[in-house]
Amino acid sequence: MTTDGALGRLIRSSADRTAAAEREVCDLCAAPVADEHAHLYDTGQEEVRCVCGPCSVLFADAAAGDGQYRLVPRRRVRLPKVDTAVLGVPVGLVFFVPRADGTVTAQGPSPAGAMRWEVEAAAWQELCGTVAQLATVEPEVEALLVNTVHGLDHHWIVPVDDCYRMVAVVRREWRGLSGGGRIWPAVEQFFEDLTERP
Repeated sequence: MTTDGALGRLIRSSADRTAAAEREVCDLCAAPVADEHAHLYDTGQEEVRCVCGPCSVLFADAAAGDGQYRLVPRRRVRLPKVDTAVLGVPVGLVFFVPRADGTVTAQGPSPAGAMRWEVEAAAWQELCGTVAQLATVEPEVEALLVNTVHGLDHHWIVPVDDCYRMVAVVRREWRGLSGGGRIWPAVEQFFEDLTERP
């Protein structure tokens, strides 16, 4: 039997549909997006959405979309050690997101997704007073990302989509009750792959 006839066409058609289904598309217009593409933060749903180049241009102005959608910036800044003890979150792998209303949330990855805590706004302001760069974090769409697990010392200002990628790494690699042997090497590799960009 050859695969030149109807069976071959069916196999190729199925493979094409599978490949198309695996390709990411713009969440606004459904156009295919490149591997490296922009993201919008949906403030109502508190979710990151993929967006194509033309749609991202529509949200370049922060006032576009009545504030429901915010274009996630690309900036990454590695910081010197930041003493986050004042924020009262007792975990070493966590990200802090200031909100437009002045509140601050801390989120740490777990096998079920991100765990979330409220941080005292006054504590965040105190930390911003000692680390001036933190005052530049754009509410909702940028975060302070921290990894001090196993003696590491990573402190970054990153776009929130980086934080969600880190949460996805933890969910993907977690095994058993304690995470297993793959989780921490994967997290360390995630941080090693971060590069500064303006």
